[in-house]
Amino acid sequence: MFLTFLHSAIRFSTVFLFGSTGETITERAGHLNLGIPGIMCLGAVGACVGEEAYIKGLSDMSQASGFAAVIIGILFAMIFAGIGGLIYAFLTITLRSNQNVSGLAITTFGVGVTNFIIPQVERTGFTTIAGPAFNAFAPGADKLGWFSDIFLTYGCLVYIAIVLAILVSGFIKRSRTGLSLRAVGENPGAADAAGINVIKYKYVACILGAAIAGLGGLFFIFDYLGGNWEYSIESLGWLSIALVIFSVWRPNIGIFGSIVFGAFFILPAYVDVPFEYRELMKMIPYVVTIIVLVATSLLKKKELQPPASLGLPYFREER
Repeated sequence: MFLTFLHSAIRFSTVFLFGSTGETITERAGHLNLGIPGIMCLGAVGACVGEEAYIKGLSDMSQASGFAAVIIGILFAMIFAGIGGLIYAFLTITLRSNQNVSGLAITTFGVGVTNFIIPQVERTGFTTIAGPAFNAFAPGADKLGWFSDIFLTYGCLVYIAIVLAILVSGFIKRSRTGLSLRAVGENPGAADAAGINVIKYKYVACILGAAIAGLGGLFFIFDYLGGNWEYSIESLGWLSIALVIFSVWRPNIGIFGSIVFGAFFILPAYVDVPFEYRELMKMIPYVVTIIVLVATSLLKKKELQPPASLGLPYFREER
């Protein structure tokens, strides 16, 4: 029972991990993107559009390639989500719009696009070709028993999410470009004076962060649901933003945090509690995030604080 619960928690956590890793990159550049829920929806929509185009382009379903389906899904999800990030970047960087309002507008836009496009997508072959394709590359190794069950029985996106979180964490902390990104988020005026192209870093961070977050929507639809569209992704996007705070802006800590969030989210399915209390249990990750936010604020340690310029517009003429 416990192994099954842990396996499900790790698998479900991938949705949050993709979203939080992408949002961390964006916030490190000083931008709070509350459009992540909508961007994750755009990623799912892009994957659906790409897979439908691929499947319709086949003269015979037997010609379908699982590897091609995975690559096309990832590519289209990142493109659609990246476009959402580009719109957000244009609004907040070039037009200097309020970041919170712009992010909420992107979320509304993403959900609206989803509700408009998905009913028109036939999804022919999604559950027989595209959905199973993302699970077809699991390492397996059944002879290893419980170790195999917990660590080697997931689809490729689970491992991509973990590796990506580790790489992004190392990139931000140790690379020269990552240090420049952190400088932009902490003090864009000083970074600009030091010769760093602040506008370029902000644009790249917003677009790349959105593209990565969009993979969370792809995972939820094609890996977790097997190609079906049964539940809204929007609520999971908000938890991804909360996870950034929980992990104190460190994607490697986000790996553990995402599993905790995933465990709390699916816990009602494994615990015999009255139906009316199940939604309350799903609120636990938000409560935990609030506790972490209060604790980090009281400790006042610099390494536990958000980027100093987070949410603040940058006007080069005023530096």
